[in-house]
Amino acid sequence: MALASNTVRSTPLDLPLDYPVFCETGVRLELSGIVRQVAPAHRVAIISDDTVAGAHAAAVRAQFDADRSALFTIPPGEQEKTRARWASLTDALVAWGAGRDTTIVALGGGVVCDLAGFVAATYMRGLPVVQVPTTLLAMVDASVGGKTAVDTPDGKNLVGAFHNPAAVVIDPGVLHSLPPAILRSGLAEMLKHGVIADAAYYERMLQALPALRTHGAAAPEFGAQITALIADSVRIKARVVAEDVREGGLRQVLNFGHTIAHAVEKLLNYDMLHGDAVAMGMVAEARLAEQLGLASPGLSDAVEDGVLRAGLPARLPSGVSVASVVAETHGDKKARAGAARYALPRAIGQMEPAGGRWALPVEDALVADVLAALTT
Repeated sequence: MALASNTVRSTPLDLPLDYPVFCETGVRLELSGIVRQVAPAHRVAIISDDTVAGAHAAAVRAQFDADRSALFTIPPGEQEKTRARWASLTDALVAWGAGRDTTIVALGGGVVCDLAGFVAATYMRGLPVVQVPTTLLAMVDASVGGKTAVDTPDGKNLVGAFHNPAAVVIDPGVLHSLPPAILRSGLAEMLKHGVIADAAYYERMLQALPALRTHGAAAPEFGAQITALIADSVRIKARVVAEDVREGGLRQVLNFGHTIAHAVEKLLNYDMLHGDAVAMGMVAEARLAEQLGLASPGLSDAVEDGVLRAGLPARLPSGVSVASVVAETHGDKKARAGAARYALPRAIGQMEPAGGRWALPVEDALVADVLAALTT
């Protein structure tokens, strides 16, 4: 018997999206009521990874009828975000008897958000999915926006679909269980949102970073502070997504730092945390903007200052060659006609429009020069 009622006391954020996003400590305990409101179903399939499931799945599953819900888990890590893992999950859903009257609950970090979202997008031509992110990075990035995907040996997120969630349920209370490195990794995407769209938000992040870096979730006033910062980060992303749902123009600004980051992640077989790679990528791509004359000198220093205050890397990892990174950028999904493209900032809070394309090609030689200056 389910332990939770249908009552939903929390109020979703005021966002220009077609689905509600809740952001409040304790809201995960209202999940069953939210699912019943936005995606009522005969069955609920909870997809998680082994680590997250051990910490949170029992409390989630207890909210749903035991005979009409099931938990499906995968090992943790970006290496699991594959077509083979997608196939195993869809086969498991078939074996369980999941039909079109099933709602998927994605409980986990960015890998689970992307993979479970892709399962939902493709199983029986589309099932509703409720995203319940459990990492800071997933809360401000992967869970919002409707982009789902898996990786291939040739690159990250190369096979996927746009599939909006029925709802996003962000509970900052789960962040207390995160290891410090995982928590810190999420700060990179929050800094990115400040760079691409909101200088005042970037400054607020800088002010919060010393305590977050030193104390993590044990920082004084962590709950209220991080909840407000997450909500505003989501608002920034939502405004961008609402104007360009399928990434044909403006939405590409969300890729700032990611062309370099994805290349580095692939070269390291995804052993580097995504936020760490994005942090380093933002520093490199801010330097590209300066070298191209799009940004005034000092922008990359400002970006690097934020990255270092967060305790994130600002240099290429040792053992990764510049030539290899440059070569890998050509396989990125943002490449066009074989040329890598970059979303570049003009200033903190302002991106280069590139004639309405919001991303532009950069010569490999210049990219190599910038990366060479960032080797450890």
